[in-house]
Parts: sequence; C-alpha cells; structure tokens
Amino acid sequence: MVTLFSSVKRALISGSVALALLGTSGAPALAWGQREQDFTKGALTVLLLGAIVKDARQHNTQEVQPQVYYPEQPRPVYHQPVYQPPVYHQPVQSYYATPAAQAFQSYTTGERRRIQAALANYGYYVGYVDGSFGPGTYRAITAYARESGQMAMLETRGGVYGLLDGLIY
Repeated sequence: MVTLFSSVKRALISGSVALALLGTSGAPALAWGQREQDFTKGALTVLLLGAIVKDARQHNTQEVQPQVYYPEQPRPVYHQPVYQPPVYHQPVQSYYATPAAQAFQSYTTGERRRIQAALANYGYYVGYVDGSFGPGTYRAITAYARESGQMAMLETRGGVYGLLDGLIY
C-alpha cells in the first residue's frame, strides 16, 4: 500500500513537471486551447493509471512468509481445564433488612433526625441529617455500637431500641 502511494506521488510530480514544461514552452499563452488541455488531461490519466497497475502487479507477486517457530518461542500447548467445585457464600443481608433499620424506621421523623444529629456530634455520621435510613446511617450506628462495646445489641430489634433510645434521651 505504501508503494502505491509512492508510485502515485511520483506520477503526479512527473505529470505536474511535464505540464509546467509544456505551459512554459515557446507558445504564447493564448495558444493553449481546449484540445491541448484535453490532451494533457489524457496523458496525466494514462500516467496515473499506469502507476496504479504497476504497483498492483508488484503487490500481488509478493509471497507471504509462513510463521516459523524458533527455539526461544515454544509452541503453545493445550492443557485440559481442571474442574473447580463452586464456592458458596452466605448471601449478604441488605441494610434495610437489619434490626437496626427496622427499629430506626419505627421512630418519628424528628426522633430519627435527633439520632442522626447525635451520631454526627459523636463523629460517626457524616451525611445530611434528613431522618432517612441508608448505608451512612447504618455504618454510623454500627460504628457507635462497636466503639461503645454494645455490638451485641444490634442483633435484635429490642437491643437496637435500647441503643437508639440512649442517643435520643
């Protein structure tokens, strides 16, 4: 493909040089008529098509070399896949299905905001105090319970009520 462009480039350059020489020969400028222009166009077309055909012939005669494997390049070897039994993991419980979420949602909106504000004051909650339960509120409640040594209270809804009541009152 590269040789095609170089051949075309060569043909265009030689054609433009020939045209320039023809244009500056001894003939006056008005003698350059339609017949001379058509002849020049035809000659340039023949030169261009000749270069394209020559390049196509050269491209078709090139042989494709087969890929050779050398000792430093070992041949690929197929290995039978080894069966691996599936590994089962315990499903992850959603934040919203935990006793902490169920207890938190049972409070009024004002009480929920006070819980989040108290957790924010202690440095556990960093979100917007809006009274809605989400991952941020869940992380804040569990971090507060862990640091205060009351992690076991998060296993039951009653234990969570006791933990959250301690934040409100």
